[in-house]
Amino acid sequence: MHIEVAVCLPREAETVTLVRTAVTNTLNLFGVAEDCVEDIRLALSEACTNVIEHAASEDNYEVEVHVDERECAISVRNVGNGFDATALAGLPPDPHSHRGRGVAIMRAVMDSVNFSSTPETGTVVNLVRALSAKEDGLLRRLHSDSGR
Repeated sequence: MHIEVAVCLPREAETVTLVRTAVTNTLNLFGVAEDCVEDIRLALSEACTNVIEHAASEDNYEVEVHVDERECAISVRNVGNGFDATALAGLPPDPHSHRGRGVAIMRAVMDSVNFSSTPETGTVVNLVRALSAKEDGLLRRLHSDSGR
């Protein structure tokens, strides 16, 4: 089993709900465990919201989702001025601010979070999470069938 989806979206808040719902529904249909689905949904929301809030206003953004029996890999890409992605490494969020927790949240719930950002190409956030399956879901059956 393998599914790949890519969408190009306008930088509008409503698109975050659209992408989040599509990915959540897909993972649920495949029988991914609810806590795993929620973690991926949360990280995807944070990555897309960062694009909405920080990219140049005329930019669209692209979300690519790859799901197989083992993991979900998501790339969120926008073309813009970019930022110093290395400056985010190891920085905890300001405990007194109501903002700035998105990167820490993504890192807490995903197995891998990587940023690349340059002024010429914009910013890409890569999110990867190993999938855990519901006992009675399609994903569990696929794992069982592959072991035969």
